[in-house]
Amino acid sequence: MSEAKPMGGKIFTIPFLCLAAVVVLGVYFVAERFIYGLGAVTNLSDGYPWGIWIAYDVVVGTAFACGGYSMALLVYIFNKGEYHPLVRPAIMTSIFGYTFAGVSVIIDLGRYWQAYNIFLPQFSNFRSVLLEVALCIGTYVMVLWIEFAPVFLEKIKAQKLAAKLNRLIFIFIALGILLPTMHQSSLGTMMLAAGNKLSPLWWGSFLPLLFLLSALTMGYAVVIFESSVAALGFNRPYEIRLLSKLSGVIPWVLGFYLLVRLQDINARNLLPMAFSGGLAANMFLLENFFLIGALLILIYPANRRSPQMLFLASMAIMVGGGMYRINAYLVGFDPGGGFHYFPTVQELVVTLAIISLEIMGYIWFVKRLPVLHDAKHA
Repeated sequence: MSEAKPMGGKIFTIPFLCLAAVVVLGVYFVAERFIYGLGAVTNLSDGYPWGIWIAYDVVVGTAFACGGYSMALLVYIFNKGEYHPLVRPAIMTSIFGYTFAGVSVIIDLGRYWQAYNIFLPQFSNFRSVLLEVALCIGTYVMVLWIEFAPVFLEKIKAQKLAAKLNRLIFIFIALGILLPTMHQSSLGTMMLAAGNKLSPLWWGSFLPLLFLLSALTMGYAVVIFESSVAALGFNRPYEIRLLSKLSGVIPWVLGFYLLVRLQDINARNLLPMAFSGGLAANMFLLENFFLIGALLILIYPANRRSPQMLFLASMAIMVGGGMYRINAYLVGFDPGGGFHYFPTVQELVVTLAIISLEIMGYIWFVKRLPVLHDAKHA
């Protein structure tokens, strides 16, 4: 029997209503996009067919949503059952991240009314990496909701149905590990096709591996961040014992990522370019500054026992990892032909509205559903 329980409390607080106001504004601009087309609200062009809605909401957002994937690897593959209390909230954040990434794709599609063609074999190009990403993400969203279904069944006390689902849940757990491994690496593979349009500071044969490793590190960081915010926001005991042990995994993954990333730059004699100044070079240095800083914090065991240092390190990984992906998809990308891109106010508001929806969903779920476990048992 799970020890998770609803936090209870008032839903419609002032912060919740402020988030709702942002959502209403975002819905207005989304309606404008669907009525008048992408050109009415975005700066997208033939040179930049995707912008912030894909680069942040999908490419970065799904990495933030890899907490469920990272925890499933640890708990079910490496048999670290002691971390199981962190699995439910991690899957919940994955649900919001991936579901709204799918919503962003629909908003971004020029012919959104034909999106269902992705799932029709006669219209599919099976040599397309983009198709693999679309199918994997679409299937993974379904898998995540099934993995989270026991929470709803527990809420309505449907024990028999929950027992039947539990006998099959291992299938969905296996899919929940396989699918992110495929599409997170494929998000890197997609930018290999950009060739010389992508700065060599980001383009390289290790792109698929680096995207997969960054998803793993960002997933663990989000689990620590979410737990820290929940402890602060709901006045819960800080799960320092679990988070301290979990953070001991990050230096190995993050260290390997940085070793591959920096040695790849060094082997291709790109260090002079990295220190040449300019937007791309400075963004490269900044993204790695955050990641190296997080590594330096977490390699010391004493820091891993400090809630403040854990929160700081998790934030640094989220910012650095997010910058890596934004840089690879937008900052380091130059299609030539005089094309330039910077998101419009409307694009930014829609992205903020999606983030606000995710936070509102998180608040409602943890207050009304048995998601967070009783921290005294951590």
